[in-house]
Amino acid sequence: MPNAAHSAPTRQRIIQAVLKIIGEDGVAAVTNRRIAREAGVSLGSVTYHFETQHELLRESLLHFVREEARHFTELADQCQTEGIDIEAAASLAGQVACGTALDSAHLAPFELYLHAGRDERLREAAAEAFRAYDRLAARILGALGVPDAERLAATTVALVMGLQLRRLATGSPAEDLVDALLLLARGASRPAVS
Repeated sequence: MPNAAHSAPTRQRIIQAVLKIIGEDGVAAVTNRRIAREAGVSLGSVTYHFETQHELLRESLLHFVREEARHFTELADQCQTEGIDIEAAASLAGQVACGTALDSAHLAPFELYLHAGRDERLREAAAEAFRAYDRLAARILGALGVPDAERLAATTVALVMGLQLRRLATGSPAEDLVDALLLLARGASRPAVS
């Protein structure tokens, strides 16, 4: 087992290279030689840190989601500290979406999610990723006072991911995401009519 402190930078470079390759050319383009070249490591380092391509893909997906969840959790904490209303939360989501570059790094997770649909060994990693997004959405919705936030979390995540995918594929504006989130949050905040 490698020394964790010594191997972390190499491992990180390998994961970043995998995400870059997937985002540029898809999962089929991921080869150990290309990873080594992109990461600036030896070919042996790739197989030393990741025994199988499945492990590489799984860890790359989880790494991306953990980083995204960490970033969005910080934003959620900031919202809870400062207090935020629905319009401000939707505006913040739009700012985040606008700040998200339409680049290979943001295409990679979509490629990995699709690959998980073909490779059941990646499904648990994809499920873990979506659980993290759902927890974060429930937390933000709850902070906004949206009733039944836990139940609406998956729908919110699906909406955001679908609109981000649309934005990546078409270049559509982030304002579409803001409008959709406002529609969802306002509808969820209204009392049910009997």
